[in-house]
Amino acid sequence: MIRHLVSDTPSHMPSLPADVALQLPQGKQLGAANALVKLSFSKWSSIARFKAGQIGALAEDYVEGKLQIEGAMRDVMRAVTKLLPGNPVESDTRWWSGWLHLAKSLSAHTPTKDAAQVQFHYDVSDAFYALWLDPRRVYSCAYYPDIGNASLTLASAQEAKLDHICRKLMLQPGERLLDIGAGWGALLLWAAEHYGVDATGITLSKNQRAHVQKLIDEKGLGKRVRIELRDYRDMPDDCPFDKISSVGMFEHVGRANMTAYFEKIWHLLAPGGLVMNHGITAGGLENRQLGAGMGDFIEKYIFPGGELLHVSAVLEHLSRSGLEMVDTENLRPHYARTLWDWSDALETRLDEARQVLAADGGPERAEKTLRAYRLYLAGSAMSFEQGWLSLHQFLAARPSSNVRAGRVKGAQSVYPFNRSYMYP
Repeated sequence: MIRHLVSDTPSHMPSLPADVALQLPQGKQLGAANALVKLSFSKWSSIARFKAGQIGALAEDYVEGKLQIEGAMRDVMRAVTKLLPGNPVESDTRWWSGWLHLAKSLSAHTPTKDAAQVQFHYDVSDAFYALWLDPRRVYSCAYYPDIGNASLTLASAQEAKLDHICRKLMLQPGERLLDIGAGWGALLLWAAEHYGVDATGITLSKNQRAHVQKLIDEKGLGKRVRIELRDYRDMPDDCPFDKISSVGMFEHVGRANMTAYFEKIWHLLAPGGLVMNHGITAGGLENRQLGAGMGDFIEKYIFPGGELLHVSAVLEHLSRSGLEMVDTENLRPHYARTLWDWSDALETRLDEARQVLAADGGPERAEKTLRAYRLYLAGSAMSFEQGWLSLHQFLAARPSSNVRAGRVKGAQSVYPFNRSYMYP
């Protein structure tokens, strides 16, 4: 039936970009013989998805082995932008859809489900992530001080990001820092070693906690650095922190819990203290995920339970909590470059990645995981370049109600209301 509806004649196919070629299930080829990107279909159902512009469904077919993709990932993503039927940040804004998404968000983000979802992604394999992350395993947007300088390395850009956050937070020796979603411990350890803070990190990933604890022990930092397997909602409020960081974590919180998330931070933060919230934001005002099936693909294979908000919505939730936004910075192109650095690194080590993943889950699962991550990294890089996704750092304060506190009269926090201190 599908074969009958989807003719194998060129006149029935979408207009192909010059750099894309197709091989149909029975072997017929369409497009230029020397195209940079070749899609080889084994199922007529995949052809139907191609004609409908369902990029996410095609990505799923690739992961499941129903579609083969040949070509460099950068060329593949350039082709995707030409094949999309429209703007993937456009969304359903009918009155009932908001309530439906809210109900889904509430059910998806219980402490138990959040722990399972985080472990699904971050506990894939430490050795796999180590193949394409920088040596500190910083799994979030890097900061390239001179972003036009092609010679800057990913490792140096990640260290620059760590220091950028520490400077923004105005960390001082002896201060108590809480890092929510501490990852593999890069920020936690950088702050302790370079700024002398007493640092506590929390994570829901068992693999990450074990890795960070090993680093703490090796560095002899056990007296003032600790890592806990704990949900942020379970942190006690009776001993507030001077500064709080949350990097690449609030994408897992969910729209329904966002105000409560910032309210919890308000309670965990000492009056006059600062919080740095760094994370991915939506490119559109209303969309919760990317269209054309791309968001569904990420939900299934990469980040179950992930939800994105536009920067304006984040600031609304932050303000409702009682926190005061004092600085917001958009690092969108920095994340595009970071993701391309990750993608390029993985592409050069595909055979090693297969071996590492197969050691944990067998060859079939390894191949699926690797295919999913190849598309996820390159597709995300493309999405940040196009402006379909963004990345913001939100610096906020908990006002102390003391107008004489701080360096500036009326500041009610340590923030000096001048950006000059942030830059070396």
